[in-house]
Amino acid sequence: MIINTGQRTDIPAFYSEWFSNRLKAGFVLVRNPYNPHSVTRYRLSPDIVDLIGFCTKNPAPMFRYMDLLQPYGQYWFVTITPYGKEIEPHVPNKLEVLDHFRHLSEIVGTDSIGWRYDPILISDTWPVERHIKAFEYMAKALSGYTRTAVISFIDLYEKTRRNFPEAKAVQTEERLLLGKTFVEIGRQYGLTIRPCGEGNELARFGADCSGCMTIATYEQALHQRLKIPAKAPARKECACYLGGDIGAYNTCGHLCRYCYANYDTGTVRQNMAAHDPESPLLLGQLLPDDQVHEAKQTSWIDPQIKMNIDVPQ
Repeated sequence: MIINTGQRTDIPAFYSEWFSNRLKAGFVLVRNPYNPHSVTRYRLSPDIVDLIGFCTKNPAPMFRYMDLLQPYGQYWFVTITPYGKEIEPHVPNKLEVLDHFRHLSEIVGTDSIGWRYDPILISDTWPVERHIKAFEYMAKALSGYTRTAVISFIDLYEKTRRNFPEAKAVQTEERLLLGKTFVEIGRQYGLTIRPCGEGNELARFGADCSGCMTIATYEQALHQRLKIPAKAPARKECACYLGGDIGAYNTCGHLCRYCYANYDTGTVRQNMAAHDPESPLLLGQLLPDDQVHEAKQTSWIDPQIKMNIDVPQ
């Protein structure tokens, strides 16, 4: 099965010690965000967890624990945008993150790491031309360290509108111009452009619109075929196959203004203060009324095919 760490928070950046403790303990507890007294227990064993998926803006705190991840398949998305502290207040210096990306790629290999340049927002400060220059600079810096660049345009979720009221939707002509130009830059630096939740409008230019965290992505990272049970997508625009997420909403300390996973700064700070790296839960402890149930877990690796495979990028 697949364990996902990155749809609700950034575990490598802020909770790497906790996650390392969970790997050592061999299990993790996850509170249902929509039914708080329902808690799922996931076993963390390479016998049944085929791959752990990460999505982070700062992988460096996890580097000291990479030996614990060695028995598992891994796929890392590292998000690197060009924005400053006015939009991403607590994201590390982007030159450092580019360097950390290259270091991580040397550890896990190019099949197990992708770059996310998202969300793309257009403003007086960030016009189309500035995005093109920033994207090409980063593409050149990451050339040879990944073959995947995921892009998406800002979604104006309710939380985003509240925390980032000046944000505007990216217009069609701007999306098409950026998509076309990014595909051309990607070809120059060995990167396949994969739009995330953007439909097929960029396919005409050569973008791979099949999704970003897909079954093919997992198989390429593992170099093995998977027999994955059918599952509905997380949202209708998304073609990705997401596994059990062990994170929690309102816990990401980057406090990016466009974030869909944080309600507000005060809630995040309060929740982060309740974090105990020794707890099986990311936030707090088990409560008397909690109902813990075991997740149904099994390996999805096809035992008939255990060889390197060429999965189209």
